[in-house]
Amino acid sequence: MKEKEIIRKGKGDNYNYSQDHCFVKLSSRHTNGELSFVEDTLKPGFYLARHHHKIMTEVFYILEGVVELIFDDETLICTAGDTITVPPNVWHAASCEKGGKMLSIFKNGQFDLYLETLSKMTDADFADAEKMKAVSAEYDIYEG
Repeated sequence: MKEKEIIRKGKGDNYNYSQDHCFVKLSSRHTNGELSFVEDTLKPGFYLARHHHKIMTEVFYILEGVVELIFDDETLICTAGDTITVPPNVWHAASCEKGGKMLSIFKNGQFDLYLETLSKMTDADFADAEKMKAVSAEYDIYEG
């Protein structure tokens, strides 16, 4: 990043999916793939399936609501002000029954580019399990 940059409230690359609405606040393109921030509004009933990353560290800072982070050995109930760091190779899932908001920070990952890729895919692409597995792996996301 050569110049300072400000991204105002309600601005940033905007991805509105069925379960969440994301604004990219810092793109990994500006940090040589080392860091990205995503403001994530979780819609009621949000569920992120069990997965892990081989390289990426995720940090979740809860802004609003109640978010459950589900690990193989425990489930954490997180509320506004809580910060949860998930290192590589830790299996996790997430749910938010009533909706909420969090800042997701991705170290050594390009999750923002994953969101961009998903936004360009068709319904047929999403229905193709092998394609989805390959796209996820390209961005260090492994489900299971």
